[in-house]
Amino acid sequence: MSDIPAVMKAIDGIESQIKAYADKAEAEAKARGQVDTDTKTAIDNLGIKQRELADELLQIKQKGIQMPGQTKLVEGWGDQFVKSDAYKAFAGGNTQKARIEVKNTLTGADATVAPDRKPGIVPGAFQPLTIESLYRHVPTSSNAVEFTKEASFTNSAAEAAEGAAKAESALTFSLVNMPISTVAHWIKISRQLAADNAALAAYVDLRMRYGVNRKVETQLVAGDGVAPNISGFLDTGNFTAHGYADANLGSTLKKLALIRKIIGDLEAAGYNPDAIVLNPADWATIEIDLFTTAAGQTLRAVADDGVTRLFGRRVVSSVGMTADNVAVGAFGDHGTIYDREGVIVEMSDSDSDNFTKNLITLRAERRLALASEVPAAVRAGDLTPA
Repeated sequence: MSDIPAVMKAIDGIESQIKAYADKAEAEAKARGQVDTDTKTAIDNLGIKQRELADELLQIKQKGIQMPGQTKLVEGWGDQFVKSDAYKAFAGGNTQKARIEVKNTLTGADATVAPDRKPGIVPGAFQPLTIESLYRHVPTSSNAVEFTKEASFTNSAAEAAEGAAKAESALTFSLVNMPISTVAHWIKISRQLAADNAALAAYVDLRMRYGVNRKVETQLVAGDGVAPNISGFLDTGNFTAHGYADANLGSTLKKLALIRKIIGDLEAAGYNPDAIVLNPADWATIEIDLFTTAAGQTLRAVADDGVTRLFGRRVVSSVGMTADNVAVGAFGDHGTIYDREGVIVEMSDSDSDNFTKNLITLRAERRLALASEVPAAVRAGDLTPA
């Protein structure tokens, strides 16, 4: 039996049979003074069947099988199997195998169940930007910056006898004009998105601002100065080449030896270097050398402020730094970042066919220049020279 109505119908049939046999037994007792054995056996069997049906009815109710007027519950494959006649025959020892066809069970595909929607946006990568922190920032209201810098100095100072001619030194200057560069990009979004999803619109704004500053990071290092590019500190004339070859660096820990020699050269020239700039992959290689050699373990230190230092100088790991290059410098003396405009994000529906398509163009841009005023304050070049 598979449901309550069928079981109840069977119980009604059993009760009708029991009543019929009871009437027969009563007639036999009046006629002969006793009930026939066949009649007793039939009544006993009907009683057993009645109790079995009562137990089955109880089990159906406990398992929550369909009641009249109730919504039918979905049975799992296991429930369908153990209730099948094939399984009952197998469990009773009447067959050595059981095979049944089960109905598919709905698992997790109910479209009426609302998803657990989490707030906010899962962000992509935002790489650390570090180069700007090396320089002082000065605002400007012009489209170009001019400054006078020392071009050369010949120091001829010497001892002089009384009444003798004194030595003459030479000092020349040059006027430098540095145009303000613009770094910008744009993207289109629907007006509905801007109005209906504030979190996503704010994330787009954040990503646009990051995109501008990420490009500035690279330009401050490697921009070639050809308009509209920024003139980065590795641009020709903005730094002093370290001048070392592989033969000058000994046989082990060559990258460390190179960095230490550059620090020494800067100090000898009158500059106190405040940072060592490396590509993240190159710094990882150097750290491995430091960790795996007894001599190197004493050269690296992390201060209480979390700043990593090598030979007492701050290590700046920058995604903008060209791979397999190194720059060591007194960046505070080297130059100035002139800010014409910070990152500005503007939007307009008047771009192209935006108005008819309900689109908005977002444009992010920034205007700035790097003035490398003292090229001798930064020494740079190949990290693994030939």
